Amino acid sequence: MFLSVNLICKMISKTKIGKRIHDKKNPFLVETLIACKKNGNENWMTIARFLSVPTKKRIIKNLEELEKESGMEGNLVIPGKVLSQGEISKDKKIKVIAFDFSDSAIEKLVKNKIEYKTILDELKSNPKGEGMKIIK
Repeated sequence: MFLSVNLICKMISKTKIGKRIHDKKNPFLVETLIACKKNGNENWMTIARFLSVPTKKRIIKNLEELEKESGMEGNLVIPGKVLSQGEISKDKKIKVIAFDFSDSAIEKLVKNKIEYKTILDELKSNPKGEGMKIIK
C-alpha cells in the first residue's frame, strides 16, 4: 500500500520530529526544524513535518508550478527546494518562502522583482504564520 507524502506528514508527531532532527546532517535544516518545533504554531509544525522527511521525499517545485498555483498576491511557502524552470510574472505581488533555492531561481526572482526568503527568516519575521499558503 502506497501512502502519500501528505498523509505521512500528518502522522508525524512533534516527538517524532525531535527524533528525526538527530539524524539530519545539514545544520541549516536542523536549525530550521528546531525553530519550527519551538514555535508550536500549526502552520510551522506542518512545515516542520514536511522538512523532516527523507531528502528523496522532500518537495521540489519549479517556478512555472508556482506561477500556476499562485494568485495575484500572497505568501507561498514551499517546504523544500525551488528550482528555476519557468518564470513568475512581474505583475504578481507574491513572496516565495522556501527551505532552499537554486542559484538560477534566485536570479529569476530578482530579475522579476519577486520577494523571496528562507523559511527560517520568515519564521523570525512572522512567528504566527499568518497569510501563508503551503504548496505541497
